[in-house]
Amino acid sequence: MKKFLFYLVHWTWGLAVNLPGLIVYLLLKRKGCASEPFGKDGCNAYITYLPWDKGGISLGLFICMRKTDNAEWTHNTRIHEYGHTWQCLLLGPLYWLVIGIPSFVWCNAVFPKLKAKQPEASYYDFYPESWANAWGERGSGQSRTISDT
Repeated sequence: MKKFLFYLVHWTWGLAVNLPGLIVYLLLKRKGCASEPFGKDGCNAYITYLPWDKGGISLGLFICMRKTDNAEWTHNTRIHEYGHTWQCLLLGPLYWLVIGIPSFVWCNAVFPKLKAKQPEASYYDFYPESWANAWGERGSGQSRTISDT
């Protein structure tokens, strides 16, 4: 029942996030990018690995993230991005305003300037990111490692 409700809510309430995610996922699969399910109890997001230098992005059930040999980074990023999947489940169309846009601005404009001034600053100090970590751990049943840089 949990799995059924997870997908039902994602494809109704979360449609505004998941539909663009599905389109991106299908285009990347067509290009031959590797992907895998990630989650717990059948409540999976689908992670696609890309040869880019960015971190990750979550579009509901569909996650894109950098392909790397760094196992710790991959482990932490899977859990973090999966947390955004759960935020989408809760927020539905409000995800863009509450999480997506603030997270994009934080990642690309605010945090790089903050990090230059305060090297000890963590990317996860901002609410969408710390919240994603907590929900990703709870939803996946896995723990992130301590490194938050």
